[in-house]
Amino acid sequence: MSVSRETERLTAYAELLRKWNPAINLIAPSTLDQIETRHIADSLQLTEITRNVSGNWVDLGSGGGFPGIVMAIMRPDLDLTLVESDQRKAAFLRNVVRELALPRAQVICKRIEAVDRLDAANISARALAPLPLLMAYVDRHLSASGTAWLMKGRNWQDEVAQARTDWKFELKPHQSATDPDAAILEITEIRHA
Repeated sequence: MSVSRETERLTAYAELLRKWNPAINLIAPSTLDQIETRHIADSLQLTEITRNVSGNWVDLGSGGGFPGIVMAIMRPDLDLTLVESDQRKAAFLRNVVRELALPRAQVICKRIEAVDRLDAANISARALAPLPLLMAYVDRHLSASGTAWLMKGRNWQDEVAQARTDWKFELKPHQSATDPDAAILEITEIRHA
């Protein structure tokens, strides 16, 4: 039985996370044994939902690389930019990009609001900020015709309601396969309310 290049890279990525996590705290130590079943699986569902999507991709607040690194592994056809302000996490991400040979992925180590406008066709974020705050980041870097893919936890409906006080947008929620109360929010046509 042959193992796909993607599967090999996902396995190598999980090993790098386990190796670096004690020094940098990329993910909660209590979830280290759930890298594959929680963190990677969570990000893989995004790659499935967006399999027909094209254009450049920006992952905001990449942290340990979810979902950005998983997207880079599963969608080597996309130009992917990971934005992470923490120097140590950015160093980890650069190491992963180099070791896993992900030539179309790059890391920007700056605060999201300090990065020049990226004009992204697609933006992702996972566990970064409440939606009302996240919308300003997305609005800054998303092209007018672009789509945001925001991974939100069980309070996603409350966050959407709060965000709608300052923002207008089209929303298509996708129920999470890893947590029935969570969702991936497909957001387009963002403008101030």
